[in-house]
Amino acid sequence: MPGRRKPAKSTILFFLCGGSSHIDMWDMKPDAPQEYRGEFRPIRTSAPEIQISEHLPLTARQAHHFSLVHGVTDYGRATGDHHAGYYYNLTGHAPDETFRQQGNDRRPYPTDWPHIGCVIGSRRPAHAKLPQVITLPHKPSKAPYTRPGQFAGRLGMEHDPFFLNGNFDAPLQFSAPTLTMDAAITAGRMGERRALLDAVNGARRELDHELAVRNYVRQQEKAFALLSSSGTAGAFDIAGESAKTQERYGKTINGTSLLMARRLVEAGVPFITVFWKENEAIAERCKSAGGWDTHGNNFNCLRDYLLPEFDRGFSALLEDLAQRGLLDDTLVMVTSEMGRKPKVGDPRSGGRSGAGRDHWTACMSVVLAGGGIRGGQTYGRTDAHGEYPAENPVGPEDIARTVYHAMGIDNLEAMDLQGRPYNLLEEGRTLTGLFG
Repeated sequence: MPGRRKPAKSTILFFLCGGSSHIDMWDMKPDAPQEYRGEFRPIRTSAPEIQISEHLPLTARQAHHFSLVHGVTDYGRATGDHHAGYYYNLTGHAPDETFRQQGNDRRPYPTDWPHIGCVIGSRRPAHAKLPQVITLPHKPSKAPYTRPGQFAGRLGMEHDPFFLNGNFDAPLQFSAPTLTMDAAITAGRMGERRALLDAVNGARRELDHELAVRNYVRQQEKAFALLSSSGTAGAFDIAGESAKTQERYGKTINGTSLLMARRLVEAGVPFITVFWKENEAIAERCKSAGGWDTHGNNFNCLRDYLLPEFDRGFSALLEDLAQRGLLDDTLVMVTSEMGRKPKVGDPRSGGRSGAGRDHWTACMSVVLAGGGIRGGQTYGRTDAHGEYPAENPVGPEDIARTVYHAMGIDNLEAMDLQGRPYNLLEEGRTLTGLFG
């Protein structure tokens, strides 16, 4: 296959929850009318072919490391809702009819197509101490609106991500129920609990021999292995990083999550997803959930909050990976569930005067770096207003296929519960031109 190289060892997926504005960040249109181009101007970068927003100056210095894929579209196959956008961009599979019927009430199903990371984790040799797939600093979104597409689905829950929780008040501290143990619990008591769990699981197996129970047991065994391992805790402890490094990433929950992702790459975890954690303090100001869903006050919220935090953390990640010699072996991707409507004015927030941008699934941009990607290039082109692809349109299935290619995953055959073979991704093409 053209573009083949040695596979990347890890992938970091940085997902900007809410729907980030491609036209205000990556695919700017300075010659478009004011109601389209908005308030921001493009700046030059370290790559002659790339210009990005003036409010991403640190990222601009790293442009020689990344490629921009413009004109990523849903081809009209999604619904415009967040749930469908998450699902399509996290799995590479177009949403089925249940998304149109249920909208943002559509819950994750066990028959859903799996998250890209879960596919990769299932195809890589098991890590000696850590999970194959780790997601942090939260699981989007708050119940009952849990976003579909972030789980293993039909692959089975034993391939689900391991979730780490972080919060705004203590951004350097991450927690997971299986990684914390009361100081009073001795090794002996831990063994007693394990024996009790074994007994309970044994009883359940006697009552029900379905695959779901076996998967449950495997999940519990993984939890105990993590909790019992003295070498595990260090991978999750970022307080030992130098003050300079912590400051470079930014001492916010999203910045420290990217720093944690770098540590997990060093520890050999194949796939790490960082979901941007929304800040409720700015939710009302931006007519959003506190993330990238900027229905109102788009430009002020991007300029004052979202872009500075993103710029600091993302640029630090690329610079840090490159300086440590990890970038060639690590694929880094920035994406979202959708772009924003190029024409300013969302009727839900006062139209033009509200200065918001509505959902837009016809066009967005994806950032790819490392893992064999040739930096400093753009792929695809959008029309004069940034509304629709004009050249080389790309779908989420193409992005998924490209990630699999970078990670050396060619065999996408799997077996269902009845032992029948199926393909985990039949659609999509590898964007081989990105590799160099």
